[in-house]
Amino acid sequence: MAKVATVITNLFEDVEFTEPAKALRDAGHEVVTIEKKAGEQVEGKHGEQLTIDKGIDDVSANDFDALLIPGGFSPDQLRADDRFVAFTKAFMEAEKPVFAICHGPQLLINAKALEGRHATGYKSIAVDMEYAGAKFKDEEVVVCNNQLVTSRTPDDIPAFNREIVKLLK
Repeated sequence: MAKVATVITNLFEDVEFTEPAKALRDAGHEVVTIEKKAGEQVEGKHGEQLTIDKGIDDVSANDFDALLIPGGFSPDQLRADDRFVAFTKAFMEAEKPVFAICHGPQLLINAKALEGRHATGYKSIAVDMEYAGAKFKDEEVVVCNNQLVTSRTPDDIPAFNREIVKLLK
């Protein structure tokens, strides 16, 4: 089964991590959380507490089969750190599956990894995604090249989960 890296920090959108992580684990995949340091505690926007599994300096994209980027304020904070941008870019360049929901594509924007790709995200970042070269679609889930899966909001989680699990089969 797949080993899925999850880049995440404080103020993540709780259900955009908990629900996809549950769907992935229920399908037999391993979900590993990554932040600046292993053992750190991070908290979601609505109080979900999470202990980080690995620090960004201790991992490589080569260690994983796929990448999950939950939304909320987490991706905006992480994209200010070049290590997380490079980590994200490595998945896209290796054509490994990448799953980004809501504001998650902000990391893909900074990784300059959206050029020519069909994708979606939260409405407020649609123009940013278009400037980054994405072919933005206002749809509940967009799958591009059997690699990139994106969704807009927590309302889209059932479709997002369906497609990320399907892609890893």
